[in-house]
Amino acid sequence: MRNKLLFIVSGLGLLLAVVSAFIFAEQPKVLPPLFNPAANPYTRGIYADGMIESEQAQGENINIYPEVAGPITQVLVAEGQTVHRGDPLATIDDSVQRATAEQLRSQAAAALAMLQELKAEPRPETLAVVVAQVGNARATLKNADDALAKQQRSYEIDPRSVSMDALDNARNAEKIAATNLEVVERQYELTKAGAWIYDIQNQQRTYTALCNSYESAAALLAKYTIRAPDDGVVLAVQASAGSYVSSQGAYDTYTQGYDPLIVMAMPQAHLQVRAYIDEILVHELPDPSKMKAEMFVRGTSEHVPLTFVRIQPYISPKIELSDERQERVDLRVLPVIFRFDNPQRLNLYPGQLVDVYVSTE
Repeated sequence: MRNKLLFIVSGLGLLLAVVSAFIFAEQPKVLPPLFNPAANPYTRGIYADGMIESEQAQGENINIYPEVAGPITQVLVAEGQTVHRGDPLATIDDSVQRATAEQLRSQAAAALAMLQELKAEPRPETLAVVVAQVGNARATLKNADDALAKQQRSYEIDPRSVSMDALDNARNAEKIAATNLEVVERQYELTKAGAWIYDIQNQQRTYTALCNSYESAAALLAKYTIRAPDDGVVLAVQASAGSYVSSQGAYDTYTQGYDPLIVMAMPQAHLQVRAYIDEILVHELPDPSKMKAEMFVRGTSEHVPLTFVRIQPYISPKIELSDERQERVDLRVLPVIFRFDNPQRLNLYPGQLVDVYVSTE
């Protein structure tokens, strides 16, 4: 009975092995490709990696970096939104700078009030006091003159009627009164002349300096509101309210690097392709007036004719496509910019990689 059972189990294992071998030996059907790979449409053409970007008369997309640092209080636009020159895009906390500007404004206002006060001198009330002092000094001198004259007449009639001490005191009182009148009259002339021209000039410069400081602070305050530098479309907003930004941009926790706070593009009736031509193929490029190229959209069988725009006459490392700042790059490329009409049937966006073939004929 035991041998019979072993024979049955062995037979089942052999049958299972045969069935498994048959199943795994069968070749699966090859599925047709979802799209044909990009093929060279020219008899003689060179391949280049390309990157779609917004159409620019020069340069690339508009990368907006804050000129001041601080936490963002508001983001006022959304990605894909059309904006106009001067429209606010985002605001940064400006509480400290606003207080600084207000303090300088108040100081400038105080300096202006002091300058106006100096120019308005003499004050009528102050001049009236000095005039009264002059009248009092004249009356005092008159009183001293009369007292001295009486003492002298009495002395002339009878020298024994007035002591020499009394006569000397009367003479001294008259001289003191005369001197006091002279001082008061000069004080009157000084008061009547108003503020000294040098005091006015010094205050004028102080006021001008404070005005300049306030204007500088106000100009810096305006930079806490980030505005659109031109008409265009918002492509990307790299931070949200509460994020801290600086002149380096906004920190990206995914790439662990700094990115522009906002990326803008020109209105996208047209798009551009920046094709990176390998430096060893640059000599094969035809005359720009005769250059033809086609763009192939990856993942589709679609291709779009391109129109030559310009050559960026600076060969740079191909690092721009990998964005790996620490890798060693030996390949260098020449950027060539082409333009194309954005097909309605395709979803194409700036930053998208495409395949480009450039005719060398």
